[in-house]
Amino acid sequence: MKSIRHWSVRHARSMELFYSSFCKLMPLHRPGIGLLGRKRAERCLASLEQTAKGTIFDCQMCGQCVLSSTGMACPMNCAKQLRNGPCGGVTADGNCEVNQDMPCVWLEAFDGSKRMAGGGAIARIQPPVDFSKRGSSTWLGLIVGETAEPEKAAPAAISLPVREPAPFERICRSGRFIVTAEISPPDSVNPKDLLRRAGVLRGLVDAVNVTDNAGANCHMSSLAASALLAADGFVPVFQSACRDRNRIAMQADIMGAAALGVHNVLCITGDGVGSGDHPQAKPVFDLDSISSLEIVRGMRDQGAYASGRRLISQPDLFLGATANPFAPNIEARIVNLEKKIAAGAQFIQTQFCFDLELFEKFMAEVRAHGLDHHCHLLVGIGPLPSVRTARWLNGNVPGVRIPEKVIHRLEQSQDPKREGIKICIETIQFLREITGVAGVHLMGHKNEPVLAEIIIESGVLYGNGTNNELLRCGNEMAA
Repeated sequence: MKSIRHWSVRHARSMELFYSSFCKLMPLHRPGIGLLGRKRAERCLASLEQTAKGTIFDCQMCGQCVLSSTGMACPMNCAKQLRNGPCGGVTADGNCEVNQDMPCVWLEAFDGSKRMAGGGAIARIQPPVDFSKRGSSTWLGLIVGETAEPEKAAPAAISLPVREPAPFERICRSGRFIVTAEISPPDSVNPKDLLRRAGVLRGLVDAVNVTDNAGANCHMSSLAASALLAADGFVPVFQSACRDRNRIAMQADIMGAAALGVHNVLCITGDGVGSGDHPQAKPVFDLDSISSLEIVRGMRDQGAYASGRRLISQPDLFLGATANPFAPNIEARIVNLEKKIAAGAQFIQTQFCFDLELFEKFMAEVRAHGLDHHCHLLVGIGPLPSVRTARWLNGNVPGVRIPEKVIHRLEQSQDPKREGIKICIETIQFLREITGVAGVHLMGHKNEPVLAEIIIESGVLYGNGTNNELLRCGNEMAA
């Protein structure tokens, strides 16, 4: 079926024309539905639809078909079941990071959409799957006059509640160069183990991004670690991964985070469980990062859960998402970024940036689409301690591209670790000159002292009042 699916994507224009004619003819069968009855007609049509669409498109019968908006590639074949893709884990050869022998379904979707007259529909934000409709027929909707694709209610005009921006949001709005750093929660229930590591960064960063079981490896929850950091005067960013939460758990965690003084949320899809220390776990992926952003924004701005039920009080949140400028292909990356901003992302953190030439091309597209005016873009950077690490990252982490000239510098250096720090500092200074870059996001697993050293040596703190402002914001949160 996969080979036929690939054929359908390659002939997406012909499939589009056929589908258009098909839709026009389907209402002619409406009298037959009245004779059979809706339930019996549903069973018959679902069986026929599964056979036909399953053969031609490898359709997974989600009951809310979006083939005409996704280049005739069924998004439910994505290993993470993304309704809005691609994720940042596409390998260099365009394959899926979870099933590495399979081409990324969403890159196929973009290829197919280019061949279609209505190909621009791929930029439309698709709502989350209604799993109660799985296995049901969309043809029945065409016959009786219901929409074939799930209608997305027109979003209400975004009107943020009158409120005082939280510290990190206020700093981002200030217009100065932003510095954040990542910290992985410990494998310990002693808060001191977390706070001791974070303490190295105090007064040096605008916010601390708390990873959510990064790489699908289990640690203290990001929510708990974020709350501990907030209570100790830090400005945490709570990562919320769709891999481990359905929409109920995700919304409950968001409410809990806001109640505990955590006002910054980074919505991510998450790595596949196969890459972590619990490969036998069942992945959730009820939502993708774009769907979760829309839901959280609705909680904040409309004061309602995804179900429509009203909240007694609304969470005060600053919303973020991720971007991977270095995964194939740049067109898909820009569309994905546009969707995330439209869904509510106010700040963006990128994957590690080592390939500055490719990043400049990405930023040229970002500026051409005006996206730099609608979000604060923080570029991911980190030190390379050795040639071995650099080559491992290149070969094992999808979306990380380290040019050979960078690896050559490490190879030629008598002190590769120091050279890696130097490269990182030079990268910060280079990025500061790129229009549209709002700041940097430093990453280095359990390497906080080196990150602190890089921040200080880069000179990024000097002349912008970072220390005083951060300490003031920290004092406000602690109070």
